[in-house]
Amino acid sequence: MAKKQHIQQYVQAIQNKKARFEFEILDTLVAGIQLFGSEVKSVRLGHASLGDSFAIIHHNEVWLENMQITPYELNRMEILEAKRSRKLLLHKKEILKIQAKINEKGLTLVPLKAFFNSKGLLKIELAIAKGKKLYDKRETIKKRDNQRQLEQIKKQY
Repeated sequence: MAKKQHIQQYVQAIQNKKARFEFEILDTLVAGIQLFGSEVKSVRLGHASLGDSFAIIHHNEVWLENMQITPYELNRMEILEAKRSRKLLLHKKEILKIQAKINEKGLTLVPLKAFFNSKGLLKIELAIAKGKKLYDKRETIKKRDNQRQLEQIKKQY
């Protein structure tokens, strides 16, 4: 019975909330991530953040930078750095397509969310994105405020 309660405490997905506000999402893809055992346990418990993270392509490999994974407190092995570079697992053809798009249009790779698939493997949803201008951000804020007002009016009636 104690195990069931512990399983329910697992986080479903870790979101990068700033990404959709800061960037215009053009395309998305899902990639695996290379982690050590204690990091997986920490992510399952929700001790991870994608807040300031980004992905880069270096020597035909995709690397996730600045993803915060707090070290697992019960880990008796070596303690890992919380914001180390982590390799993303993609096919070579996918990496070449992404690299061509990014180099051609001046776009960037931004992680949107981290989630566990049906097999229990951690996946990262990446977006090929373009940075928004200040006026685009203002427009996003206006749309969000208008949507909130509409929801409040609907609740009243």
